[in-house]
Amino acid sequence: MIHYLESVLDIVRKRNHSEPVFIQAVEEVLPSLEPVIAEHPEIESLNLLERVCEPERQFIFRVAWQDDAGDVHVNRGFRVGFSSALGPFKGGLRFHPTVNLGVIKFLAFEQIFKNSLTGLSLGGGKGGSDFDPRGRSDRDVMRFCQSFMTELHRHIGHQTDVPAGDIGVGSREIGYLFGQYKRLTNRYEMGVITGKDASWGGSLARKEATGYGCVYFAEAMLAEREESLEGKTAVVSGSGNVALYTIQKLQQKGARVISCSDSDGSLHAPEGVDFDCLKSLKEIERDRLSNYPTSRGGVEFRSGQNVWDIPCDMAFPCATQNELSAEDAEKLIENGCKMVCEGANMPCEPGAVARFHEEGILFGPAKAANAGGVAVSALEMRQNASLEHWTFAEVDTMLQDIMKGIHQRCKNFAGIYATPENYQVGANIGGFVRVVQSMRAFGLS
Repeated sequence: MIHYLESVLDIVRKRNHSEPVFIQAVEEVLPSLEPVIAEHPEIESLNLLERVCEPERQFIFRVAWQDDAGDVHVNRGFRVGFSSALGPFKGGLRFHPTVNLGVIKFLAFEQIFKNSLTGLSLGGGKGGSDFDPRGRSDRDVMRFCQSFMTELHRHIGHQTDVPAGDIGVGSREIGYLFGQYKRLTNRYEMGVITGKDASWGGSLARKEATGYGCVYFAEAMLAEREESLEGKTAVVSGSGNVALYTIQKLQQKGARVISCSDSDGSLHAPEGVDFDCLKSLKEIERDRLSNYPTSRGGVEFRSGQNVWDIPCDMAFPCATQNELSAEDAEKLIENGCKMVCEGANMPCEPGAVARFHEEGILFGPAKAANAGGVAVSALEMRQNASLEHWTFAEVDTMLQDIMKGIHQRCKNFAGIYATPENYQVGANIGGFVRVVQSMRAFGLS
């Protein structure tokens, strides 16, 4: 590894020593950039590598709110604007007890390259809180969102920073957040936040976009081997928004999804998961997977177990970061899995990714495969700016084109700097090159 690269990694580790997930994300990206850095000495002379690893701005703020019982709670809110080299900061808000500054920085760092790969004019950012909406009433969630936005509204805008949803933040939370923004600013600024309900400025297909995009990317990878999704068995981790619509699109493409999961355990349905039943359970009833009906088709709920030990042709980790370990990777390999496509952000640990590459398993990295959500967020911003409202089919067609473009960029850069099927290297370099070209053009900023 060249000295400049080593020195930047050392600086990042020391400067962010208490943020292991962020360090992991940087360590995944930077080594793969070595051939580009060797080709372009201006990256070192302008210190572009260190600059891209340091956020442009970071906010931590107190969120005090009162629940239905009258008790006052205090949570932390975060917003990290990592890079605006390609456009306004763009990235979701995550409400989950595991949220801390390191997690938000990791997500925002990944978002830079993900957004770059779409070819759209979007910078990278992320935010959220350690608030847990699970089990809370609508009024509790509303009060929290209003308090959260009371501080956040000072830092966002359609040409500055555009939040969206993520884990724990769906259309309900987006509605409460936007309502408070509108109340505080006296502006109906639709483009300030995405993930809105389609009835008041949102885009059709936004809810489905991340899951659908993941499947479109997987389909493109398989097509390079002259294969299709038809007839293949798949396991999908998670049962939230990304997992649900990954399952739906896989089934529409002729694959059989035999397992999904939540924090309580995993469901094994050898004949295939009933999507309509799963969607009703998770989106309408907001219930646990353990209450999925197991009376037909040999369905079993496996308490405390993940999906990775179930034999399959394809695996789609769609829950959260670092959910698939090297040990889990060995189980998938032993059971004949031929492709892993990341629907969540960095769900595979480094050891797992290394094993997939060693075994020649197709691997779709999150920077590329997870980009469908932000792509349709950008399409939502376009509709807001032009006061248009496109059909589901129109948005879905544009999403497919964007995902095909991302696949092609990854393949092209992988072919130049690694091997054509090393989509991880292709995604890292493809995303990085576009960002640093803009940084260089802007001078020292």
